[in-house]
Amino acid sequence: MTTYKEIFGKYVKNYSSDPSSDAEGQIWYNTTSGTFKSVLASPVWTAGGNMGTARRAMGSAGTQTAGLGIGGYIGPNTNATEEYDGTSWTAGGNLGTSRRALAGCGLQTAGLAFGGFTTGLSNATEEYDGSAWSAGGNLGTAKRNSAGAGIQTAGLIIGGFTGAKTNATEEYDGSAWSAGGNLAVEKSDLGAAGTQTAGLAFAGDTNTGLSATTQEYNGSAWTSSASMTTARREIGGCGNQTAAIGFGGETTASVANTEEYALSSLITVPAAWASGGNMATARDGLASAGTQTAALGSGGDIGGGTVTTATEEYDGSTWAGGGNLGTGRRQVSGCGLQTAGLTFGGNISGSSVSNTEEYDGSAWTAGGSLGTATRYGAGAGIQTAGLAFGGYTTASTNVTQEYDGSAWTAGGNLGTARFVLAGCGIQTSALAFGGNGPSSATEEYDGSTWTAGGSLSTATSEMAGAGTQTAGLGFSGYSTVYSNTTVEYNGTSWTTSTAMATARASLGGAGTQTVGLAFGGYTAGGKSNATEEYTGAYLTNNVKTITTS
Repeated sequence: MTTYKEIFGKYVKNYSSDPSSDAEGQIWYNTTSGTFKSVLASPVWTAGGNMGTARRAMGSAGTQTAGLGIGGYIGPNTNATEEYDGTSWTAGGNLGTSRRALAGCGLQTAGLAFGGFTTGLSNATEEYDGSAWSAGGNLGTAKRNSAGAGIQTAGLIIGGFTGAKTNATEEYDGSAWSAGGNLAVEKSDLGAAGTQTAGLAFAGDTNTGLSATTQEYNGSAWTSSASMTTARREIGGCGNQTAAIGFGGETTASVANTEEYALSSLITVPAAWASGGNMATARDGLASAGTQTAALGSGGDIGGGTVTTATEEYDGSTWAGGGNLGTGRRQVSGCGLQTAGLTFGGNISGSSVSNTEEYDGSAWTAGGSLGTATRYGAGAGIQTAGLAFGGYTTASTNVTQEYDGSAWTAGGNLGTARFVLAGCGIQTSALAFGGNGPSSATEEYDGSTWTAGGSLSTATSEMAGAGTQTAGLGFSGYSTVYSNTTVEYNGTSWTTSTAMATARASLGGAGTQTVGLAFGGYTAGGKSNATEEYTGAYLTNNVKTITTS
């Protein structure tokens, strides 16, 4: 019998568990499962640049590195066009008619926009030459909320709404539309990419709710492919069947998120929150420090305005009592590590205080007092290079203070005075975001000066933060209601990640963007002792079991 060794000149390797570093196409035998396995290429989505204006119900065209977002809805209908260069979006020529829920296809320099809604269903088609739009041939059937794919002379319009959701596909030959193959299910508000004979359709709204599913078109029939990370409708899309982007859209509100589609031997494991061990004492307004497997929570409000000196230490599964603070307080800030923590400021009997305490892993001792007493502030850095910024004195403050392990000195002021803000990073590279109002403002600190960063998509106060200036994590807080939202910062902009299980505000946060921790806080039902552990999205080998079927 012919063997793998005789064909390829190599023996198949044996492993008791699947390896993490084998290249695409490598074959091995898993001795535990008794099966042959390999790493194969499959579709994945990853983050791209955000649009200039959040919108939904737009048309789209182009490629992954030369995309087109057309019209849509921003409050009223819009005729605005944006062009994507693979990294960022810029303004293009306006449509002749403002409309939403339209479809598009073609190239950035030879685009097509069709259908949609003005004051009623539209069958209008417009053609783009890279700078201006002009009239083209009309659709056979007026419809809205469809998707488009293909080129200006060989296009597709997919799904949509003609009075009810439809699974119909129509094909354009440059002058007229005719029937093509149907989608598997009726779907409107979807995105699409590719060509008339190699199309891609994704996300959208079905008769059973929002969809993240993707289907591929071969010129006559649709088949299933990989799902997107986020289910949404009214999404834009462009590119080809093996390299596409999906952008914007609506979940419960308009979003600016972009996902990229490609064939890869790696697959994305989505970000997730999981329950951790509960704190012994439910509290909010506490100080936090450390990592996901070695965190520190101290002080806070345990109810009725009663403050606590209690400190708890987390080992990755359970909380245990640590040394008590010398002075109990709420609305206190913190930074550092579990074995070298720092708490500062806070509220005692309704007044902002300057108290600073240092933790050595078992006991707290007095440190140098803040130059400006604050509460509701944010912290970053380590015990010997700490940073305190923003907060409340007798009013909102923009003060920044730097700690050297013994004394605080003045740093550069925030651009915007605010309290109940979140922070992360280190003394020379910190991030401040959110705050009272609520606020969507983000600022970046370089060790002397704060400059504006990318704004939060939703203005939020009382968030928690973790990570670094270029890989930040923000979660929960309060906007108009208690929030369970999670957002990630890449040094330029924020993107939405997986929501927490418990919506809450004024909580503790620790760790990094990929391995974070949330604990305590205040919910609509009162003080919380809940802990949640965050694992950011990551790539792993697309391991497949080899069979003879």
